[in-house]
Amino acid sequence: MAPLTTGALLVFLIIAAALVLFVTEPVPIDVTALGIMVSLMLLGPWTGVSPRDGVAGFSNPATITILAMMILSEGVRRTGVIQRLQQTVASYTGTDEHKQLGATIGIVGPLSGLINNTAAVAVLMPMVNDLAHENGTSPSKLLLPLSYASMFGGMLTLIGTSTNLVASSLSAEYLGRPFSMFEFTHLGVVVFAVGSAYLLTVGYWLTPAHVTARSERETATKEEYLTELVVRKHSPVVGITLRDALEEVNFEADVTQLVRGDRYTFNPSPSTTVEPDDVYTVRLTDDALQTLLDVDGIDLVPGVTAETDLETLAPDQTLVEIVLTAGSDLIGETIDSAGFSDTYQARVLAVRRGGKITHERLTEFTFRPGDALLVESEAETVDRLADNPNVIVAGDLALQQFRGSKLPLAVGVVLAVVGLAALGLVPIMVSALAGVVVMLAAGVLKPAEAYEAVQWDIIFLLAGVIPLGNAMAETGGADALGALVVSSADFLPAVAVLGVFYLLTALMTNVVSNQASVVLLVPVAVDVASRLDANAFAFVLAVTFAASTAFMTPVGYQTNLFVYGPGKYQFRDFIRVGGPLQLLLAIVTTAGIVAFWGL
Repeated sequence: MAPLTTGALLVFLIIAAALVLFVTEPVPIDVTALGIMVSLMLLGPWTGVSPRDGVAGFSNPATITILAMMILSEGVRRTGVIQRLQQTVASYTGTDEHKQLGATIGIVGPLSGLINNTAAVAVLMPMVNDLAHENGTSPSKLLLPLSYASMFGGMLTLIGTSTNLVASSLSAEYLGRPFSMFEFTHLGVVVFAVGSAYLLTVGYWLTPAHVTARSERETATKEEYLTELVVRKHSPVVGITLRDALEEVNFEADVTQLVRGDRYTFNPSPSTTVEPDDVYTVRLTDDALQTLLDVDGIDLVPGVTAETDLETLAPDQTLVEIVLTAGSDLIGETIDSAGFSDTYQARVLAVRRGGKITHERLTEFTFRPGDALLVESEAETVDRLADNPNVIVAGDLALQQFRGSKLPLAVGVVLAVVGLAALGLVPIMVSALAGVVVMLAAGVLKPAEAYEAVQWDIIFLLAGVIPLGNAMAETGGADALGALVVSSADFLPAVAVLGVFYLLTALMTNVVSNQASVVLLVPVAVDVASRLDANAFAFVLAVTFAASTAFMTPVGYQTNLFVYGPGKYQFRDFIRVGGPLQLLLAIVTTAGIVAFWGL
């Protein structure tokens, strides 16, 4: 192998730093991506990336198409079609868990082929969550399969996932052959069928049931939240023990922390005497929290801005649970620093982070992806929260006002976008943008709603990492990696090398962005194929399919993060359920590529 050039070494150093930042996330992934872009431009004389090349990711057809598809997905959601679908599904499935699982997979798969799979999970998750709760099924049994099925459902068409669009752009650049709308649909159907069969059998058995359905909670342990209480001087519980105070207010709670002045006491003794201005962290159910609202002389600390006693919920107020995703601007903020009360005209009453108990002051609690917040708000606020693509409202959305009269038009627009691109009449980017214009002009979406629908962190992530693939090719970095992989051909047949590429991509996409994995490995795949005198398109497809199969970690794919908190999953759940699925689809996809496209 020829020695690496200075430019290639610099690019590899940038990649190494980026991988560490992507995995550890000391800063958001879109900030890391912008850092990559700026570094490549600053080191342009060696990396070969000019200022024009560095910002080309913003005008890349894949980036623009993904942006447009996010807006189209939001237009469909605002018609209320998912809520109508929920009623139909519930009447069919009843309390049969296998029917519920089959319906979940059967809906999210095809839908993920028509709209972006991340958007499909975002709009379907509340429906699946409610379907499970109302019929006595643990949501945990359905939410993980929902995420997984959306991933291999996204491989049914070009627009099913942003990864496909990025890979298509790279395939056009390196091979002069972009993907057509249904380029790999036949293989996608095979992958979807095999993956679905796994989820309905082995996957069903392996998937845990961490969350107890609401309908079953009369005889089971209820979900619990953490909140903070401050005891006022005139409270009747002042001067008595914690044990007596809990009996006095007549609700069950687990006191996990006492803050008295500057002193913190974890798990205070029940014989501790309650003093004025004590702050207690308590773990309790939402029912107990509502009982607490009637207690005189006790205030909730999170979101409380005035020293007034709590009042019961007003008729126009509701309690709703929201779940934060990785793209939320609340991540890394506290309740105070985020200005939650001012922004949403709502207050956070309690928080839940999986099964973990925090000893932070809740007013200083730093939000992470997957955190669940119990929020007191008006119906209008529920609408605003539900409109945010980076916030999942994990409760009843009956209060939300939908534009049902626009349903036929919204669905028609999406079908027209797909049809025009499939027939090759216009590029997918053009048809998607035209669809956005029609939705805005027809009132399916308002302009402000369209801007809110875009997950800007994903857009900046794409724009930042796309120049990295070009830099690898320009500096000879892709050639160096290709030569290294080709050396395995000395003792492996070409089909096994193809499988190695699939597994390499799958492992990488489980710890870093799937788009970043595609950008990094497509140039290498093309180089390896040319060295082996093999079908380069087959290697590009292996990378493309593998990049959408991040089954083994909650951080590997955004849909996994969507379900991580509501399903109360643990990291090992993804390895246990997703590991066998990862290996199964590695074999099926590699064999399918060879059968359909050859080597």
